[in-house]
Amino acid sequence: MQKGMVIQGTEMTELKIKDNALISKRFFDGISNVTEKIIDKTLEQLEQEGVFIFPKLIKDAEDISKDQVILQSFNDCYRSSNVMGFLGYGKERLVIESRFSTGICDYFFQYLLECVLSFPNILELNTDSNQDSLMFNLLLFLFPHYLKEAMRKGLFKTYIQNQYNDGNVKGSIDIPRHVRKNTPFIGNVAYNQREFSYDNYLMQLIRHTIEFIKKKPYGNNLLQKTKDEVSLVVGTTNGYEFFDRRKVIAENIKNPIRHAYYREYRALQRLCIMILQHEKHQIGPGMRQIHGILFDGSWIWEEYINLLIGSDFHHPMNKGRKGAQRLFARNVGLIYPDFISHEVDNRIIVDAKYKPCENIKGSDYQQLLAYMFRFDAKKGIYLYPQNQGVENIELRMNSGSTYENNVCPRDDIMVFKCGLTIPNEVANYEDFKVKIKKSEEDLKLECSSI
Repeated sequence: MQKGMVIQGTEMTELKIKDNALISKRFFDGISNVTEKIIDKTLEQLEQEGVFIFPKLIKDAEDISKDQVILQSFNDCYRSSNVMGFLGYGKERLVIESRFSTGICDYFFQYLLECVLSFPNILELNTDSNQDSLMFNLLLFLFPHYLKEAMRKGLFKTYIQNQYNDGNVKGSIDIPRHVRKNTPFIGNVAYNQREFSYDNYLMQLIRHTIEFIKKKPYGNNLLQKTKDEVSLVVGTTNGYEFFDRRKVIAENIKNPIRHAYYREYRALQRLCIMILQHEKHQIGPGMRQIHGILFDGSWIWEEYINLLIGSDFHHPMNKGRKGAQRLFARNVGLIYPDFISHEVDNRIIVDAKYKPCENIKGSDYQQLLAYMFRFDAKKGIYLYPQNQGVENIELRMNSGSTYENNVCPRDDIMVFKCGLTIPNEVANYEDFKVKIKKSEEDLKLECSSI
């Protein structure tokens, strides 16, 4: 059972805990309001109440689901789940760090965000340890990712109501406006026309978010990652006016994107609203609202492993519904192996596990062996993070049975456990990066020798 670390200040009380930990309830006394808001609630419920979940919840996802509980009551303890991030309510903050970071700072979580999502060093950006600023920066850093994802579907286009006052009447006449503007009559008619347009309430919301980010010290560098998408949005929203921001936000809150085809735009819409309304979490009604951002540890670990070995492996993605495989004919038995090697004659299946070596057991073995059997692979590898360097573990599949008393290990089917050592005895973040690069090289060398 692990302990939480409480930091009390004149303005707020902050509790730091680890993911996948069992923690005594008494450590949560200082943040009882946050705890009450999240205890035994599912991720779907928290998302509806204003917490941002990354990546977005998809029903086919295996590692993180809408029914997952972030903090579950268990006798006289609370059990945290497989998510990391930050939550706030009033003057109370809950920080969930990676269990594989044992130092004062969670360098490992920061490093994963930097590698997978190209986040800058959030630790240096928040030297005052202000978790509200940290949460807000995380939302800003997610914007390029969600903008790029959404605009792969093309610019969002929908019907809008435009007002005109000229002699080319094409819609319904607006009599009160006509009387107000065209008395005495000089040939113009005030009318409204419903038109299909790119310059709509959602694109205006995205434009306001872009302009908001530009004013941040690091804003232009952040938007540089999606300069083509930003140019398209700016070129499309000719009706942009700074003073319309509040009206645009209200219209988007009233009209959330519901069409399944535009689900990426729905996620971007939520993110933009949260960025533009951030101040509400600091004063006024927002102080009584739960807010924050949570990251799926398993997903971010899997994507990090993909950066290390992806050049030699296919990478089906359950959360993106890409590369789906089937166990049986007629589309029966949907599966998403983490990694399938390109080499057909010597096929290897790799499973990325965000858990300690000793917790890889039971159903984990069955899942990997099923994947190996499906793809005629003789070798399987578990890749997991570890705090201390240990030798790889080689497991040979048994043949025979205890009934015939002929159980013996086979030489042709093997499973390996290979850990990436997470450095914790480090002077600073730069020192951490140097040491983990060495761990990465060691891991890749070990995998290539299997």
